[in-house]
Amino acid sequence: MTERVTAAHLALAGALADKASAVIRRYFRGDLTIETKPDETPVTVADREAEAEMRALIEARFPDHGVLGEEHGRTRPEADYVWVLDPIDGTKSFISGVPLFGTLIALTFKGTPVLGVIDQPILRERWLGADGRKTTLNGKPIATRACSALGGATLFATSPDMFGGGDAQAFAHVRQAVKLARFGADCYAYGLLAAGFVDLVIEAGLKPYDYCALVPVVEGAGGEMSDWAGETLSLHSDGRVIAAGDPALAAAARAALAGK
Repeated sequence: MTERVTAAHLALAGALADKASAVIRRYFRGDLTIETKPDETPVTVADREAEAEMRALIEARFPDHGVLGEEHGRTRPEADYVWVLDPIDGTKSFISGVPLFGTLIALTFKGTPVLGVIDQPILRERWLGADGRKTTLNGKPIATRACSALGGATLFATSPDMFGGGDAQAFAHVRQAVKLARFGADCYAYGLLAAGFVDLVIEAGLKPYDYCALVPVVEGAGGEMSDWAGETLSLHSDGRVIAAGDPALAAAARAALAGK
């Protein structure tokens, strides 16, 4: 089988994270103008500049690749390889001076995430996951921890407000069953899961740039990531995701979400 992630892809992923990190550190806890997008979420010059820097680098190195970014839209979305960028996942934390946001960089091949980076530029922590490779944190291999039952699990979600209607009731079933539920870490929670400190992350309403980078990171550390029905995540998923350090826990969480 042809290798889907090459050394050149990995090198570019690192260079993209370096570019975004430099921009974000320059603006963090500075005097920023905060704008509100049509979806009522905040955005700053740091978000836009970091993504623009990354897009320019992709164009220079792989001009035939597509790009999907939160701030600057789609370029060549029909390409086999598409880079999926979220310059600051957790802008609310960023504008509040809380270093629990991250830059998300994914490479998808025919819609499936095959490479992912979570980069926290202030704490200088970088997770890298890729097809056929063990996930690393700052270059050192990491692994999820065993936890097969909801009763022993630590659960994260960005906010309880991300669940509406029937999803809110489904999430409540899981929240009531776990040992500890925490909120507010955005993508950082998935990095903690990959490193063995968190057992379960359940979220809804995500866009591809929110979850594509997380899949290779979680799976390369021994965890499992899927939609709520257990289907493989892709560019076309519905934005409801489960990440679990232990595959048995993922199964238990899916059952709880379904009210079983």
